[in-house]
Amino acid sequence: MSFGEGSETNAVAKIMKMYGVVPHDHFTGMLPGQKFHNHEPMFVEIEDFFASVKERSAWNEDEVVSTVKAILKHYLGDVPTMVKVDGKEMTPQAYMAHLGLVPDDYVNFMSLMELPYGKKGVYDVPDNWWRSNDYYNVKLDEFMDVIKKGVKDGYGISIGGDVSEPGMDRITQVAVIPSFDVPSDQINEFSRQLRFNNGATTDDHAMHLVGYKEVDGKTWFLIKDSSSGSRSCGEKCDKFGYYFFHEDYVKLKMMSITIHKDAAKDLLKKLNK
Repeated sequence: MSFGEGSETNAVAKIMKMYGVVPHDHFTGMLPGQKFHNHEPMFVEIEDFFASVKERSAWNEDEVVSTVKAILKHYLGDVPTMVKVDGKEMTPQAYMAHLGLVPDDYVNFMSLMELPYGKKGVYDVPDNWWRSNDYYNVKLDEFMDVIKKGVKDGYGISIGGDVSEPGMDRITQVAVIPSFDVPSDQINEFSRQLRFNNGATTDDHAMHLVGYKEVDGKTWFLIKDSSSGSRSCGEKCDKFGYYFFHEDYVKLKMMSITIHKDAAKDLLKKLNK
């Protein structure tokens, strides 16, 4: 099992089902006076602790979990057990129900030739640390269609894939597939699978697809991102930065999505037949 700074997008629903949700102002994950997130020291401390446990063959689940919780509390603060909304106190689970959020209403898609199309399977990457097999594996054109239709119908989409690419430019805030990589008309299931298999495509970041723009018959997707690199545009980016991803970049380099079931109802109906 890997330990890293992140997870797959469907981990959000998994954790919501277990613990509920809270308003952002109840838990920012920052200590008093802290102006921005920097999880590097916390991650290093937990990673070093795990390494020490392994080296000493000192695994004791209760002690390990207790220590990690203490480290998290030190860096992130106390997690609220109750929230107060409109003068009413409720648990995080009750608040989630109050919002009408239903974690099971979100579905996950991937597109890889290594698994049968039309079936659910395991997205085999390190960040899928609990080996979730809750991904519908669909053909690439279906994968792109559900993204385009979803965003055009007004749905936000969690999207994950590779952002460590030469076509990802943090100054101009765009992501494209350079001509020295693969021509647009040759981006297909084979070119996508080849790069996933040989490690040229990695699963290293998740973002929020929030909009689109059509230019000369091609779609540019507006991507909201919390990473520091996305805010190269300066103070106008506020707490989040934005990119425009060309549809070729999404088609070749974005490997999985999480989306509300209503945004994918046509595809789900087809799959469930």
